Amino acid sequence: MLMAHEKVKRSHLKRDAYLYIRQSTLRQVFENTESTKRQYALRDRALTLGWAIEQIVVIDSDLGKSGASTDREGFQKLVADVGIGRVGIVLGLEVSRLARNSVDWCRLLEICALADTLILDEDGIYHPGDFNDRLLLGLKGTMSEAELHILKARMRGGQLNKARRGELKIALPIGFVYDHDDKVVLDIDIQIQGAVRAFFETFERAGSTHKTAREFMEKGIMFPRRMHSGPRKGDVIWASLTYSLARNMIHNPRYAGAFFYGRTRTSKTIDGKTTFRLLPREEWTVLIPNAHPGYITWEQFEANEARLKENRCAYGGDNRKTPPREGPALLQGIAICGVCGRRMTVAYHQRRGRLVPDYLCQQNVTEHLAASRCQRIPGAAIEQLISELLMETITPMALDVAISVQKEMADRVEESDALRQQQVERVRYETELAKRRYMRVDPDNRLVADQLEATWNQKLRELTEAQEEYERKSREDNFQLDEKKREKIMALATDFPRLWMDPNTPDRERKRMVRLLLEDVTMVRGDEISLHIRFKGGASRTLKLPVPLPIGKLRLTDPAIIKEINRLLDHHTDAGVGRILSERGLTSCDGKPFTGLRVGRLRIRYGLKDRFTRLRETGMLTAKDLGIILSVKPRTIRHWMHKGLLVGHSYNGRGGCLFEMPSKDMIRKLSARLHLAQRGY
Repeated sequence: MLMAHEKVKRSHLKRDAYLYIRQSTLRQVFENTESTKRQYALRDRALTLGWAIEQIVVIDSDLGKSGASTDREGFQKLVADVGIGRVGIVLGLEVSRLARNSVDWCRLLEICALADTLILDEDGIYHPGDFNDRLLLGLKGTMSEAELHILKARMRGGQLNKARRGELKIALPIGFVYDHDDKVVLDIDIQIQGAVRAFFETFERAGSTHKTAREFMEKGIMFPRRMHSGPRKGDVIWASLTYSLARNMIHNPRYAGAFFYGRTRTSKTIDGKTTFRLLPREEWTVLIPNAHPGYITWEQFEANEARLKENRCAYGGDNRKTPPREGPALLQGIAICGVCGRRMTVAYHQRRGRLVPDYLCQQNVTEHLAASRCQRIPGAAIEQLISELLMETITPMALDVAISVQKEMADRVEESDALRQQQVERVRYETELAKRRYMRVDPDNRLVADQLEATWNQKLRELTEAQEEYERKSREDNFQLDEKKREKIMALATDFPRLWMDPNTPDRERKRMVRLLLEDVTMVRGDEISLHIRFKGGASRTLKLPVPLPIGKLRLTDPAIIKEINRLLDHHTDAGVGRILSERGLTSCDGKPFTGLRVGRLRIRYGLKDRFTRLRETGMLTAKDLGIILSVKPRTIRHWMHKGLLVGHSYNGRGGCLFEMPSKDMIRKLSARLHLAQRGY
């Protein structure tokens, strides 16, 4: 193994020395100041080894962050600078300061070995490219990770031990406090006790958390809550009782005097995010009933849980007998999911100032904690279809008799109409084909582009003519009843439609009418929405309607334009691409001319690389990077660019530029020019 001074080469001294400083928590930063001082003192080691003071870069932005975390900004900067060859040596008091997990540590060792970068700790200097040094550093990293695991295991074991005895001190819900012996007692504030007791009494009477919260709000009763963070941590504030707070209180066993631990389980996803999952009661780590005083008994808590379960319309048994409620959803309570057979619930949203229902099957979400619903079916078209079906069903038999006389003629008209419609579809397909051929051609190849454009225009004219002919024939062949027959038929059918369409008829009464006629409606959403309707008398009927397209699919930019934007971004900024597309006569999906802002939005939406990223991938440098290489300030780099001494490329419309690496002759010329400027020439 080489001696420390033999490992430091001239090539290392030409690069910077990076001193990485870290403490695991902010408390350690403020209390364990000696450790921080020892870490900063490593600058003297770098000076002793031959680095100049201006070459020592201190990274201390990770103070207060654990070495096991993956979002350390300072560590990421260190790894990046090592990878691009800026770092000659990495200084850290010990391995645990640099990383507490093998992933980060091994990655740093690998990059340091490839970049010929040394690592220094309190024990000595190591070269990751040397086998013996690499082996020793690997062992140190493994021991550092194992040390963290042992510390966590000890803490976890102590927590579980106290939790099994019911003595673990954790945050309490409102209404409870710890006394001087760390025992859980009822809050000494009589007003808080009264509010909590009133809550459970109201729930016993109302039977649901919604009604309980509403009654508190209608009566103007404020409810206490304790601040758990911020400058007012520990203070009690009074505000309106919310549904979420009421639900959490009903589900909290603490109010029944029970101690529990391990009700949730945390796990990390691939992207490093922490997720929480509620566990069933039999999987809780600890549950000790009657561990401290409570506001209700354990039997009352069990009864409240059972009542909440019964209140869930999408959870559990059959809900066909639920009474009609307010809201315009005609099929509320009689809609059945065609996938799982459960009753569907209703959700409303505003559209043009009125409520529009959606039918949801949330069995997977509410019972199995799944990520997605079984079905969600828009209800606007269904409501209209059911209304038309009911008016058609209630219409007197005379209406059917009058229309059946002309059924044969209507069938013939329908056959002719279908044939003409197929012809229009054929011409439409040819038009789309001509359009795709024109959009794929190179615009600079005008000989081919002009011919394809002429073909496309010709197909557009043929499509227009075919559509006009179809509409003209449809008007001619459309069977129309004369005015007298229309008046007689309408006289027979006006009674029920007049009542149904009357705006003064309450929604609840319309739902009662529906339930007098329909048993249930089974819904299935696939390529289209299928409605299987069962009438009270046993008859059934199946109706189909198309699935409404989301606004995102109705307003999509042509893929050919996205492809062209991607190509132009190699040489132009967003504004430049927008200007070029507008000059070609191209417009966005809503018919507006392209601008830099619209191009930027499309670039982000479709995941296209911006101009800056593309230039960086070609090896171009920022003014700061180039200034470090040439030992000048960024403003000098920009000045030389304006003088024509350096080549810069704009990457936005605000003057931002990336620069090409100058040749060796140009570097010597610039160095001489800088030398003369410093001497005053």
